[in-house]
Amino acid sequence: MRENLETKYVKRTQKDYSMSFKLEVVKEIERGEFSIGAAARKYGIQNPTTVTMWLRKYGKFDWENQTPSNMPKTPEQKILELEQKVKLLEKQKAFLEKQVETSDKKAIIFDMMIELAEKEYQIPIRKNYSPGQSTNSEYNKKKQ
Repeated sequence: MRENLETKYVKRTQKDYSMSFKLEVVKEIERGEFSIGAAARKYGIQNPTTVTMWLRKYGKFDWENQTPSNMPKTPEQKILELEQKVKLLEKQKAFLEKQVETSDKKAIIFDMMIELAEKEYQIPIRKNYSPGQSTNSEYNKKKQ
């Protein structure tokens, strides 16, 4: 009779669980004593996703990279990760090289447009500064 009462679900809210209780459940799951579902059944937690949320918040598993953060990686895993990083960097490099090529072409086209406009309308669009002239140096001379 007592076992039936222990396995019966009691409606609870998130506030009903203490921090120490949550951490203990997470530790037991990480040690491999229980699965998420088994721990939820044992402790009367209505939804296993609640336990999953606790694992994400308080566990040692790196959910972004899908690896346990405290477990050392094997050399094969390290090599695979580095190969993936190299592939990503190569893709980024190719993309950036393409952008540079596009911007160079745009700069050439803009220069051609300016030259064409200067010839067509016979007005100087570009300002030709000689190396000796600089607005900053003039400002500094006045300041002294």
